Amino acid sequence: MSSQTYSISDLARELDITTRAIRFYEEQGLLAPERRGQERVYSPRDKVSLKLILRGKRIGFSLAECRELIELYDPTSGNQKQLNSMLGKIAERREQLEQQLLDIQQMQLELDTAEERCIQALEQTISSQATN
Repeated sequence: MSSQTYSISDLARELDITTRAIRFYEEQGLLAPERRGQERVYSPRDKVSLKLILRGKRIGFSLAECRELIELYDPTSGNQKQLNSMLGKIAERREQLEQQLLDIQQMQLELDTAEERCIQALEQTISSQATN
């Protein structure tokens, strides 16, 4: 791993997020930058963790799930535990999304039925008013 370090503004610019978001992830214990006086100094590992958090958020992982994955980070083992855990979480997320899709489709059918009943009731009201 390289000895390159990053300032909070470097990471924010490079990953297109706010410094406030980075500080939030630090407060949550997901990042652990070194301190040089008041300045935060981020390592390549912090950058990898931040990328993992952002990717996890995009695919719907909770911060707790992101934390689990970050804790499994171990480049010396090829990250096998982390990758296997991520595959499991991806499968779980996929199942959740499939269930949500079924729920949405069922709700759409219920909306269609409710809409048809409303239209029929309106048509009956209009036709009964026309005959009076």
